[in-house]
Amino acid sequence: MSARVMAVANQKGGVGKTTTVVNLAAGLAQLGRRVLIIDLDPQANATMGCGVDKHALGRSVYHVLIDECEVREALVRSETGGFDVLPANRDLAGADVELVEMMARETRLKMALAEVENDYDYILIDCPPALNLMTINGFVAADSVIIPMQCEYFALEGLAELSTTLRKIKKWLNPKIEIEGVLRTLFEPQRLLSVQVSEQLKKHYGDKVYDTVIPRNVRLAEAPSYGRPIFAYDKSSRGAKAYAALAAELVSRLEPAVQPQSDPV
Repeated sequence: MSARVMAVANQKGGVGKTTTVVNLAAGLAQLGRRVLIIDLDPQANATMGCGVDKHALGRSVYHVLIDECEVREALVRSETGGFDVLPANRDLAGADVELVEMMARETRLKMALAEVENDYDYILIDCPPALNLMTINGFVAADSVIIPMQCEYFALEGLAELSTTLRKIKKWLNPKIEIEGVLRTLFEPQRLLSVQVSEQLKKHYGDKVYDTVIPRNVRLAEAPSYGRPIFAYDKSSRGAKAYAALAAELVSRLEPAVQPQSDPV
């Protein structure tokens, strides 16, 4: 059975997108799932947050996209997370320009993943916070999209824009893509606005909104600077418990007949 490929995206930055990619991957790995992260952001925050040195890479996702190597040649292991990474570095910044001249520029990641799709249960794609060729490659390769978002004033407008983008991708490039789920991040229940926006989300998107809510948590913010997912940094933190719950919720939605293989925390 091939992997479930999920892009994690939001056109607005600072919403906990990369934090979600790294810690959801680690949570799934602790449930015994085989996981691959693909970093499509030239800032390479997901790469660094997994404990991989972006400055020491011989091969990266950039080399895969321009056909200089295959996926398996560029993979590295996150020892702190228990999953594989197709890493990024600053080379990726020029890929948008280079790919413009290449054949099948929107489908290059999808084609490259064909060789490893049976090696994993889940593939998580960290998309940059912009609608560029990297993000489009992520959407074309994905079965679905997880949308992390803060419950704040402009969030619903941004979500509507992203939904419009996904409808266009579905029409022209990837007919199977859908919204996997909407994840409330950096949540502060004591703020009335957060609660109000959360209620609006549930009203408009129903069961697409995950029951799990990711709180604003200092330990989650600290972990990337140590190159560790939250479980390897502080497994007793509120952030670790939230991402463990998210991993379990995702598995229960996508594998309803399968029980988690181990305690996530």
